[in-house]
Amino acid sequence: MVRKPALIRAHSSGVVRCAIYTRKSSEEGLEQEFNSLDAQREACEAYIRSQKSASWVALSDLYDDGGISGGTMERPALQHLLANIGAGRVDTVVVYKVDRLTRSLSDFAKIVDAFDAKGVSFVSVTQQFNTTTSMGRLTLNMLLSFAQFEREVTGERIRDKIAASKRKGMWMGGNPPLGYDVQDRRLIVNPVEADTVRHIFRRYADLKSVLALKEDLDAVGIVSKARLNRLGNPAGSRSIARGALYLMLQNRIYRGEIVHKDCSYPGVHDAIVEAGLWSEVQAALAENRVERMTRSTASAPSLLTGLVHDDSGKRMSPTHANKRGTRYRYYVSQSLIKRGRTQASDAACRVPAADLETLVEGRLRELLRDESAMLDVVGPATVARRKTMIDNAADLAQRWPTLATPDKRVILHALIARIDVGCSTVDIAIQSAALPEVVKPDRDIRPLPIAPDGREILLSVPARLRRTGMEMRLLIEGARGAEPRRGDRSLQRLIAQARRFSDLVMTSNGRQIKGLAAEAGVSPSYFTRVFRLSFLAPDITKAIIQGRPPSELSAIKLMRAGQFAGMWSDQRRRFGFD
Repeated sequence: MVRKPALIRAHSSGVVRCAIYTRKSSEEGLEQEFNSLDAQREACEAYIRSQKSASWVALSDLYDDGGISGGTMERPALQHLLANIGAGRVDTVVVYKVDRLTRSLSDFAKIVDAFDAKGVSFVSVTQQFNTTTSMGRLTLNMLLSFAQFEREVTGERIRDKIAASKRKGMWMGGNPPLGYDVQDRRLIVNPVEADTVRHIFRRYADLKSVLALKEDLDAVGIVSKARLNRLGNPAGSRSIARGALYLMLQNRIYRGEIVHKDCSYPGVHDAIVEAGLWSEVQAALAENRVERMTRSTASAPSLLTGLVHDDSGKRMSPTHANKRGTRYRYYVSQSLIKRGRTQASDAACRVPAADLETLVEGRLRELLRDESAMLDVVGPATVARRKTMIDNAADLAQRWPTLATPDKRVILHALIARIDVGCSTVDIAIQSAALPEVVKPDRDIRPLPIAPDGREILLSVPARLRRTGMEMRLLIEGARGAEPRRGDRSLQRLIAQARRFSDLVMTSNGRQIKGLAAEAGVSPSYFTRVFRLSFLAPDITKAIIQGRPPSELSAIKLMRAGQFAGMWSDQRRRFGFD
């Protein structure tokens, strides 16, 4: 007779190791002494105690995701739980409700596959499910379908409400722009600030330059709007950045309009800038607008414009963002530009331009130094011609760093047929017919009208998009550690804050966290999360301070890590230091 497997798989010792997972979508209330996560955990612990006769034991590790939607798998505690399941440390996952685990059918399928691979079951305290039977899976799928439907319908209702309100010209929240205050959820003209706004518009109409405008405003002491942040501390009242000035000069709110996507509607608030001045400023902006992404004379042009494609074969366009006076360039999938991140396809991506250009230039120089590859390009030829080709190619590879940016752009566009950015590789298709002409040292730098002959050299570079610190980088596989990583200041600031908060706690004489947080000028929730970092292993702290953290470790990941394991070895494994 064949025995049926047990409903809940037990550890070899007979103990059923139960991991409790809790989640709350918003951060509201998390700073309370007893919050929703605590309530969920308490109910799960009570359920586990009721199964004591079956040798159920709650694990001490905390898997708490506070302020994170159930519609994503990118949850620190969930990823930690799945890692421990993969390591064979968990027999059963206990949740308060199944929608705490996920609200997405596709994510649920991935989670169940991970559970099944290790023989792990899960239990919902308020719902009776058995994931080892087909009927149990069907019931779960139906409930998750409704959970996902509810999430999507709620999102649609919110978006429709915002769109309808903006069509009526209503202000939908956020920080009011300079020149307006908010009263009863409506924009009201601030007379003093309105005069400042008109002055800014008039000065730009005279100067015709945002850079000159910024210098003029700084000289007379005009600053951004004073406001309070969410902690009630003063903010704003700083020099207005160039990027903010560009946005301000194009903000149709000053014409008494409300913008939604690509449409503008008459607002219920009063205009500050008259029609004539507005038109004059917009004309000057249009005349002075410099397409720096495609012009070869730009100080930082995008070298690969028109050549880069994403994993779905769609062309990627150059774009940029300004943050604190620094310009960041990217190549972005068209679907991200047109539909945004939430509606774009899985193949859509945004690649740092400098990283991709460095990768392509480096691989091209390797090709030029490859004598056998150059001989294949020449084909049957005299010894003298072969030697000339090899010497010219090697010379171009050596001179490449000294070439002017416009010259590099001409050569790249003559040589490269296309570049495909995939999930794990960057593929560069080189037109063989162009190489002999391009490498000539005495030719004029000009666009090369070389007809492709169909022969291509495919260069494939293993590379992946990875988060390093607070930014995304395109990292070449196998190159990790080749160059020391510049210290991530956001991580280092967190460690410094953790030490300061630890000193406050040690000298607090029993004061509550709320009072200590107020003294530090932060919220109790933030104080608690940063204070936990003082319990990191000493070698982890030292590596962060010295600028040697793993590339995948970021300040956000560290802040969302929840409770730390007591063993330093577990911390090293969790944060990638092992």
